[in-house]
Amino acid sequence: MLSAILLFVVAGLAEIGGGYMVWLWLRESRPLWYGLVGSLILVLYGIIPTLQNFPTFGRVYAAYGGVFVVLAVLWGWGVDKKTPDMYDWIGAAVCVVGVSIMLWAPRN
Repeated sequence: MLSAILLFVVAGLAEIGGGYMVWLWLRESRPLWYGLVGSLILVLYGIIPTLQNFPTFGRVYAAYGGVFVVLAVLWGWGVDKKTPDMYDWIGAAVCVVGVSIMLWAPRN
């Protein structure tokens, strides 16, 4: 369980961080190398979830989506300095509950 969470967090940071670097390059006129490094990080993001032990692509990516939402809220708070409001936190909590159900609910 701990390795699954760690891989989701690493994938999320790669997706958000890589996307942020591309954003800075295209939207805030940063140097080309921002876009190139961001793009390489996004390629790594595509590889990281394949290291999960879960057998189905759809379930892994659906669960990852919930983790991504939580990480995006935290990224906005820490990097963009946009304080999440109560509804951001409620939405993030709902995502965590959904991820937990999808990944760890007993199945036949």
